[in-house]
Amino acid sequence: MRSNIVTEAGLPTRLNQWWAGIPFITSCVTVVCGIIYLVCLLAGYDSFAEICFLPSEVVSRFQVYRIYTAVLFHGSLLHVIFNMLALVPLGTELERIMGSVRLLYLMVLLATSNAIFHLIIALIVAHNPLHSYPFLMHECAIGFSGIIFSMIVIETSLSGIQTRSVFGLFNVPAKWYAWILLVLFQLLATNVSLLGHLCGILSGFAYSYGLFNYLLPGSSFYGAIESSSFLSACIRRPGFILCSGGATYGNLPTHLNSNTASSGLVSENLWRNITSWMPQRETTTNQPAQDSRFPGRARTLGATRNQPTSGVDSDLSLQAGLLENSETYNHLETSAIGTGIQPSDGRHLNVLSERATELASHNQSLDSFEEKLKKLVGMGFEKTLAEVALAAADGDTNIAIEILMSQQG
Repeated sequence: MRSNIVTEAGLPTRLNQWWAGIPFITSCVTVVCGIIYLVCLLAGYDSFAEICFLPSEVVSRFQVYRIYTAVLFHGSLLHVIFNMLALVPLGTELERIMGSVRLLYLMVLLATSNAIFHLIIALIVAHNPLHSYPFLMHECAIGFSGIIFSMIVIETSLSGIQTRSVFGLFNVPAKWYAWILLVLFQLLATNVSLLGHLCGILSGFAYSYGLFNYLLPGSSFYGAIESSSFLSACIRRPGFILCSGGATYGNLPTHLNSNTASSGLVSENLWRNITSWMPQRETTTNQPAQDSRFPGRARTLGATRNQPTSGVDSDLSLQAGLLENSETYNHLETSAIGTGIQPSDGRHLNVLSERATELASHNQSLDSFEEKLKKLVGMGFEKTLAEVALAAADGDTNIAIEILMSQQG
């Protein structure tokens, strides 16, 4: 008899599968940074002082292009490899939650805000009336790591998890994770820009707590870009994720309209950052019914146990509507019988049937979500993390498993 032979996929197959699972924008940024480094290596280009972020040159010669060239160039092979290996899991998770176009806009926004914070801090330190330190004005910062630190803060805020693993050695509270990485990289590496990484953390917190709301467009902006003709080839790619194609979960700040109490939200966020040593999300039970900063079904990641979901509210509203319409129909039927007129089976019956169908389909979707959640819990994942991952994957069990495995790794 032939023995059962179990064969494992080869390294090229595994690499292809790994690369196929990376969304469009994340893979494009990885490829662009890798190609730029290879071209510089083959061409012998090492004049990074011409393209790095140098505050003195930005101020004196207004070389604004350095804001964006600095994030695409890297100084060494290890530099680009470590940055891209850190970008892939972070970008993959954020792109699945936000969408491809929204993530690209976020990267541009973070690159700009990091440079502005960098420039402001360098100017303040250099022109300090007590004792000036002009060396920060002449520090040349290069690499994608500033944006990566911002994405670490944003992803930690969206995930809602309580602890993070540092290089698989020990766990730390999630709110301290970015700061501990900042200190460790500064101690372990000799040529690391402390100010560049610090500004990345500041930009991440500024985004997470709504300080960039007026710089973020609404969903219609992303929808218009996705429907444009010049992106048709990109949208057809399997890794391209539409911003308007599914629900966005978690606290995703977006444009504040005129009906939102923007001043109260911004002042509350500022007060929260000032009064705490580390910004920490606090959820209350008395929240407004709808906040335009948080698109989607108004479910906060990590707080699903304490807050009722909008599905329950919609069930109650649908049931109330069904009761109201049924009472109206019964009243019309009674009056019609009393007057000798046959009741009409037109508009009221149509409304009743439509709402009954809507309620049945909604309950069915909730049952399907619960079944998938039980499946993930049965596989050994924590219920809260499984629910967050399943929501971020828009109900796709396979993607949810990938998210959970990446978090555990």
